[in-house]
Amino acid sequence: MRAKAAEYRGGLAALSVNASLDEVLVQAEQHDAAATTAGERAGAQLAIAEACRRLGRVDRAERAWRASYRTARDAGDAAAMAWALWSGGTLARQRGRYPLAHRLLTRAAATAERGNDVVARGYSLAGLAETGRVQGDFAGTLRLHEKLLDEARAHGQPRHVVWALEGIAQIHRHNGDHDRALTLFTEACAIATDSDDQRGRAWALRGIADLTSLRGDVDGALELLAEAEQACRAMRLEAALAYNHKMRGNVLYRAGRYAEAEQVYAATIEEFTRIAEPRGESLARLGLIKSQSHQGMSPDEVAKTLTELHTRFTRAGLHHAVDMVNAARRDLLP
Repeated sequence: MRAKAAEYRGGLAALSVNASLDEVLVQAEQHDAAATTAGERAGAQLAIAEACRRLGRVDRAERAWRASYRTARDAGDAAAMAWALWSGGTLARQRGRYPLAHRLLTRAAATAERGNDVVARGYSLAGLAETGRVQGDFAGTLRLHEKLLDEARAHGQPRHVVWALEGIAQIHRHNGDHDRALTLFTEACAIATDSDDQRGRAWALRGIADLTSLRGDVDGALELLAEAEQACRAMRLEAALAYNHKMRGNVLYRAGRYAEAEQVYAATIEEFTRIAEPRGESLARLGLIKSQSHQGMSPDEVAKTLTELHTRFTRAGLHHAVDMVNAARRDLLP
């Protein structure tokens, strides 16, 4: 079964899940200009929001999802309202606004139920699971991810299956069960490949590369990341590409190639800053200061930067990232 991009609705439903975001944006703008019904307009505005979000054009994405929601609300279309709220919640998570992301995604799930849209409900709950996971709530989100995985399999949604598998794999990786995580990432990669979901495949390859690196195979990990990077560039997946590069920095750092890792992290900070992705930018800064510490940066400067990152992660509610800073402090400072 081929993966479908459920967020492309109405006249845009024929768009491939692998369509370049530039292509999506052009077609969505054309549909918006030609729309004759509220449903067509809401769908076009949603696609504009999603294309702009993934391209890092966050201000326009914010305007577009809100316009989609207002159009759908005025038409009394609960399903379209749910999709707009899902887009807004996903954007809020990307921008580091986690309480807002929880509120919007919770509303999206409830509105999808009212509109009898099973897929929108699943996407919204998956968004809640991912938001909790990046904040470090592994126990609670594991149960939700597993529930959503069962639902996605039952409804025959390969793209959603891949998302759930990757979320579960990330949790097992963070909990130290690398064998289980690798099995899940490998399954996700196989399903994404079979269903021609290049976005899901790129994220799965990143996860496999991470675990391959942890097993000591540096060259193998870098090759996997290079393969995933091709898909990210072809589809203009700016956030996925930045996280791919951050993982490259992680692989080089683990291998003791600190000067190379420093260069990669510094470039990745610029990528995340450009697309207004504060979590990724802060994690790249953590990698950068760790690399610089191994190359002779003064302990006082390292301590100052780690304190700043600790404060930033604490304020954002990123509990796992706080733990990472504490671990770095133990490893790097006397």
